[in-house]
Amino acid sequence: MRAVLCHAYADPPNLVLGEVATPEPGAGEVLVDVHTAAVSFMDALMARGLYQMRPPLPYTPGTDAAGVVRAVGLGVTHVRPGDRVACGNWTGAWAEQMLVPASQATPLPAGLDFATACTVRYAYGTAHYALVERARLQPGETVFVSGAAGGVGLAAVDLARHLGARVIAGVGSRERAEVACSRGADAVVAYGEEDLKARLAELTGGQGVDVALDNVGGDVFAALSRAMAWGGRLLPIGFTSGSIPALAANLPLLKNWSLVGAFWGAWAMRHPGPSAQADALLMQLVAQGHLRPLVAAELPLAQFDEALARLRDRSVQGRIVLRVR
Repeated sequence: MRAVLCHAYADPPNLVLGEVATPEPGAGEVLVDVHTAAVSFMDALMARGLYQMRPPLPYTPGTDAAGVVRAVGLGVTHVRPGDRVACGNWTGAWAEQMLVPASQATPLPAGLDFATACTVRYAYGTAHYALVERARLQPGETVFVSGAAGGVGLAAVDLARHLGARVIAGVGSRERAEVACSRGADAVVAYGEEDLKARLAELTGGQGVDVALDNVGGDVFAALSRAMAWGGRLLPIGFTSGSIPALAANLPLLKNWSLVGAFWGAWAMRHPGPSAQADALLMQLVAQGHLRPLVAAELPLAQFDEALARLRDRSVQGRIVLRVR
């Protein structure tokens, strides 16, 4: 089968399109004929050797795909060959077939297309885990999301709006404000052009934000650590700035706010049942139109380099999808 292969970690990623053997599903596994595969910042980090895990080389990048079940292993009963599914794993999506744990193969509701479906699990799964499981977001609370025009950030804006929060979107420049507003942001802060701490104080009447999801790190995290409301929750999700910040411990002490980890992928592996339930819920909400993932572009599998380049130059608003078949 055709697959994108990483033979060595490099910056920029050094990937090639090649041929590998089609895998066979073992007990508790599902083999999927991939139709579409999502492209994420995490995929780029992993291929550069900068992610917290390094798969054995060579490996096929890609965390999330959508397609049709080809075969199932022993003990798999919730899907069968011919079913349409979204699926995921740490690697393997950028190929004609993907092998996944059964808990990470989610049946697709009628009418949900493959291009949209492959973008849901990673982005909306992360947002759901952060907002619902970890932050325990309540209707009426104020949420700030940094990197709000990117895949996970835009999903968090969309989901927080659906959950009844007041949403403030943080973007690097004003030109990215429109897409965040299209998914429900009540206000936008361009932290690349204005003082984030001062602007959040203005927007919250000096109270600060109840929940902050930070995809950026660096100076943005530093400003958020001084802009939290009493009893707030600050969740580091990613570090697209390339800078992993430190925290002065007196800051959460003064307002009783909490620093809350939210690593969705690790949680999904440790708790496959609740993770699968969340995936199914999110797919239904998308199919019903309550959530609206944004597919910014669809490219053939062979154009994976262009997809990564668009991520690198930050020209993407929403998600890029690779068409595999």
